[in-house]
Amino acid sequence: MHHFFAYISRMRNIFRWGLMRNTHPENIAEHSLQTAMIAHALAIMHNKLGGSVDEKNVMALALYHETGEVITGDLPTPIKYFDPDIRDAYKKVEHIAERKMLSMLPADLQPHYAEYITGEGRNAEEWALVKAADRICAYLKCVEELKAGNMEFSRAAETVKKSIDEIDIPAVKRFMEEFVPSFSLTLDELN
Repeated sequence: MHHFFAYISRMRNIFRWGLMRNTHPENIAEHSLQTAMIAHALAIMHNKLGGSVDEKNVMALALYHETGEVITGDLPTPIKYFDPDIRDAYKKVEHIAERKMLSMLPADLQPHYAEYITGEGRNAEEWALVKAADRICAYLKCVEELKAGNMEFSRAAETVKKSIDEIDIPAVKRFMEEFVPSFSLTLDELN
């Protein structure tokens, strides 16, 4: 018996933004799905602009990018990056959790999932798109919370937006210009 998918199904129980008051709590299953959709779009746009990535692989990388958090939980960013020793120790914990998750698959399937879960053999260009999508999703969460009147996310929105502006990937800039403004609109405005 293999427990991988039973554990993965628990992503819905791991909530993000643990130190922040949320008007709508976000779990890592929701986050992973949104990240996968945006990473896929970024990969398509990236290829249209001269890149050469596997769009479906980028989507799969994003879908599984939080797998280890089923074991570790989501350590809030201010804690994770408070001190280099904490950051380095947590990276080790994350790696152990990722290896544990991979070991829950049958041996013949593990090589097919290793890249997605542990990063083994990961393409740097594809991973950069996933990380960009992850940042965009963090920003979108901030936008949605601010739209709901939750000023708790104002500083996070500024910090995350600045980190996105520093990403030197034209597809990211295109996504931010063409898609992100819609997230500030009401449903009536979208229609």
